[in-house]
Amino acid sequence: MEEITWNDFEKVELRMGTVLEVYNFPEARKPAYKLKVDFGEFGIRMSSAQITKNYTEEELVGNKL
Repeated sequence: MEEITWNDFEKVELRMGTVLEVYNFPEARKPAYKLKVDFGEFGIRMSSAQITKNYTEEELVGNKL
């Protein structure tokens, strides 16, 4: 994997949101979940994630890990 420069990294925007809902994502090539995330002023967005620990939906939604 190619390493990026610090200047490239500074261009990345990191956002934090609240996971509202979690769905199974059976069509993903590797096991993953679809997530509905509230980013506040940036709105509610759908995303996906591969989770390496076996969290339950209850652990992912509405609780601090």
